[in-house]
Amino acid sequence: MFDIQKKTIQWAGRALTLETGRIARQADGAVFATYGETTVLATVVSAKEPKPGVDFFPLTVNYQEKAFAAGRIPGGYFKREGRPSERETLVSRLIDRPIRPLFVEGYRNDTQVIVTVLSHDLENDPDIVAMVAASAALTLSGVPFMGPVGAARVGYINGEYVLNPTLDQMKDSALDLVVAGTGEAVLMVESEAKELAEDVMLGAVMHGHKGFQPVIDAIIALAEKAAKEPRDFEPADLSAVEKAVLDLVEKDLRSAYQIIEKQARYAAVDAAKAKVFAALAPEGGEAKFDKEQLKTVFKEVQAKIVRWNILDTKSRIDGRGLTDVRKIVAEVGLLPRTHGSALFTRGETQALAVATLGTGDDEQFVDELEGTRKERFMLHYNFPPYSVGETGRMGSPGRREIGHGKLAWRAIHPMLPAHHEFPYTIRVVSEITESNGSSSMATVCGTSLALMDAGVPLKAPVAGIAMGLILEGERYAVLSDILGDEDHLGDMDFKVAGTENGVTSLQMDIKIAGITEEIMRVALHQAKDGRLHILGRMAEALTQPRGQLGQYAPRIETIKINPDKIREVIGSGGKVIREITEKTGTKIDIQDDGTIKVASSDGDKIKAALNWIKSIASDPEIGQIYEGTVVKCVEFGAFVNFFGARDGLVHISQLAPRKVAQVKDVVKEGDKVKVKFLGFDERGKTKLSMKVVDQETGEDLEAKQKAEREAQRAEAEE
Repeated sequence: MFDIQKKTIQWAGRALTLETGRIARQADGAVFATYGETTVLATVVSAKEPKPGVDFFPLTVNYQEKAFAAGRIPGGYFKREGRPSERETLVSRLIDRPIRPLFVEGYRNDTQVIVTVLSHDLENDPDIVAMVAASAALTLSGVPFMGPVGAARVGYINGEYVLNPTLDQMKDSALDLVVAGTGEAVLMVESEAKELAEDVMLGAVMHGHKGFQPVIDAIIALAEKAAKEPRDFEPADLSAVEKAVLDLVEKDLRSAYQIIEKQARYAAVDAAKAKVFAALAPEGGEAKFDKEQLKTVFKEVQAKIVRWNILDTKSRIDGRGLTDVRKIVAEVGLLPRTHGSALFTRGETQALAVATLGTGDDEQFVDELEGTRKERFMLHYNFPPYSVGETGRMGSPGRREIGHGKLAWRAIHPMLPAHHEFPYTIRVVSEITESNGSSSMATVCGTSLALMDAGVPLKAPVAGIAMGLILEGERYAVLSDILGDEDHLGDMDFKVAGTENGVTSLQMDIKIAGITEEIMRVALHQAKDGRLHILGRMAEALTQPRGQLGQYAPRIETIKINPDKIREVIGSGGKVIREITEKTGTKIDIQDDGTIKVASSDGDKIKAALNWIKSIASDPEIGQIYEGTVVKCVEFGAFVNFFGARDGLVHISQLAPRKVAQVKDVVKEGDKVKVKFLGFDERGKTKLSMKVVDQETGEDLEAKQKAEREAQRAEAEE
């Protein structure tokens, strides 16, 4: 019934098995992949005919994690998997990015890759297994895919590269880098690093590229036994269409791409496009060429003209040299009521970043296969249509927004203070108000400034820059701070973020079959020069975090109590903690280890709450002086509330340094008094004294008198 084919290799100390022929046999390609005890199923289905009316490759990648894979039941009311999580969206992008450029140019058949996590051993991250399985399924499917692709994760632990580190090992790693590519070249990189040098990052990329070569060999070996016959697909010969378009509008396009201002340049390009369609495919007239072919060729001609000009003249669309960065303006403190804000403008790209500080109540709960965890740093990126002068849909974030936000998150995350040093939940929102290239890197710069404006003690400011590439045969040019057009029409999008001391994040996407180590080395070191330049411009606005939080930010103070006392602080059904928060107007977060965080914008309220908690969780110190309130007067003395909820008795003999006939001659209910804690009597009752305390200054008169006597004795002895 089954024609099962499989290939098993030892890879980074664990067995990797690729199997086909047993599951999902009606898909064009299906691979059941297991690494350790993490298992995924990757399927590929591609339509038999091109999708009509599209001038792009309609590829969709869906990565999904099933809760049963880790023996868990989904949270939420419906108890089933819902819309894709942020992680599922990010891994879908990881799979998509290296495979998309390897489909034959001109292929327009609707294609869907679905990867499902079926088992997770909580040791081997399923994302790498998913990328390998998707590549294998495509290689077996018969679609015009110029793979296979390999992928690997690289860690950096104690100065050594580690291939495919386990989840536990990653806790000690200074690097989390995912690299994918073919046997000859690298196609995609995604990473987060702790201020590593450019050469260390490049070494990690090449270590990963070398490390996944056995995987590519295994996929090829499996394909030799189980691959379907390649589909008959020949790209259309569009040379005649290209010649006609060039003859008609080459001069117009060359002139258009000399216009520096984006909207004016776009208008000139649109005019050239309209000229092409009016001449070669007129409405109501005889069309010389197919409209879809004209759309495709016009894009290719645009790209060639831009690329030729850059390689020939070393001058770019807006007149800059290859390494020049656009003009930068950095501003902070723009919004009066927010906790921190910054406006970062680079050329025609602008990000408004706003930082908000919160308490433990504001932490985000993240439900993952490994379990539910809390996230205290959130960075949300928004790309409204007005930023590019267009109308468009407004709604929940798409894959692009989630991906760009995560890239900026990775760049900033290594520079955040430890939680015990800065016990705040941090949220940054980046609103892209203008866009013409690398809004994600503008988000990194704006976020860094907004956090420093909010008083967050970043270890160092962080900046980011996007690099581009034009590659024609042996000739190439690496471009610093690329425009939107240079991104769309170029061969590489290479984003590098970091501090003055090193790289914190690196992302690379290639639109061709890959690039060499030498080109990556040039791009990394050119990016460093650009990053340092941007950091210098940012320093004109703010050089370091502000010394204190903003006026409207919450204050948080932390104490630690005996964990055995937590129950008493919370009270039956939460009665005590509710009373404290309601009466003091504070937010209180209690952790299992006895750490208690009290937050409020009013320092007096924090002090009141802390004193209350201390009175429950600890005992007053003998000999210490406290301020209290008289709560009841009786014949033999006055009861004073002096230590949170704790009351004690000031005996009539301890009310004043003279004989007192009646308690009411000295105090009455509601009076504020200063008392010294004397300890407990034989029945365990609290004993207080007022007469040994100066009621004006709070000075301990008993201690003062003792000191004076000792001084007199010493003087007499002399």
